[in-house]
Amino acid sequence: MAEEKKIALKIVTGGQEKEVTYDELTLANNLAQEALVRVLVRKNVVSAQELLEELQKVRTERYATSQPPPGSPPDQK
Repeated sequence: MAEEKKIALKIVTGGQEKEVTYDELTLANNLAQEALVRVLVRKNVVSAQELLEELQKVRTERYATSQPPPGSPPDQK
């Protein structure tokens, strides 16, 4: 039995309605984020190392009182 897709939002453009699923929305967000990071690194606005350090900092802050999400690398202290 096929899993029912959950609709996150509906977009109407030029009279056409398009349903966007959570999976599609997540993928679009991921692609946009990756493109932005690549541009920032390429233009030397931020280094790859700075980005990794900031990600670790955010992860530590966000999951300070709970377990980190599955698949997260161990803290590097």
